[in-house]
Amino acid sequence: MPETLTIKVADGSFNCYVARPGNLASAPVIVVLQEIFGVNAGIRSIADDYAAKGYIAVAPDLFWRADPGLDMSEAEPGDWARGFALYSAYDFDGGVGDIAATVAAARTLHGASGKVGVTGYCLGGLMTYLTAARADADVFVSYYGGGTEKYAAEAGSVSKPLLYHLAEEDEYIGKEAQAIIGAAFKANPNIELHSYPGCNHAFARPGGNHYDSAAATLANARTDAFFKHHLS
Repeated sequence: MPETLTIKVADGSFNCYVARPGNLASAPVIVVLQEIFGVNAGIRSIADDYAAKGYIAVAPDLFWRADPGLDMSEAEPGDWARGFALYSAYDFDGGVGDIAATVAAARTLHGASGKVGVTGYCLGGLMTYLTAARADADVFVSYYGGGTEKYAAEAGSVSKPLLYHLAEEDEYIGKEAQAIIGAAFKANPNIELHSYPGCNHAFARPGGNHYDSAAATLANARTDAFFKHHLS
């Protein structure tokens, strides 16, 4: 059964959706970071899938300071506008702090093994990368983090394994941005980068307009193997 974890930080507190595997005495934790639509049905389903694979999944509310409990749909045009407005005003530095607090709490959760991975999509993909560069977890997997090229210089600070999935036809991460990301990541042996030809942004979002079953299956298989290797 899903549960809620409340995490306190210096300027308040926020909630996380938690999904647990059945009947496991000890399990690694995967922190699942949202897109711009909040901890919505899609993110909760991803967390549930990780729980079914034997992990404790924790999805923190990244927009809690501006609009706590947000649960929007990518199918609603008005939700896109609202999500982009929240994204434009988002404090990325503060967000890294929230994620670091989530990772710290995840290590001591009841039933947790102490090992923690972080993954995220779109906004969450960028935040996964920034957390890998600025904070700590055991392993990171980022899906098409919009704006990553702006922080490419921080790639050298990534000291734990990071797997990054990039869509070659991403409408938010253009060819020039992809080249910047690729060059920066190539210099760090801790980072493994995979590109997916013909794919748009959010190609791994189940039910999304740009969902690509073959690419998503491949990316998710790589993610599963990466987490298994580094969290077992």
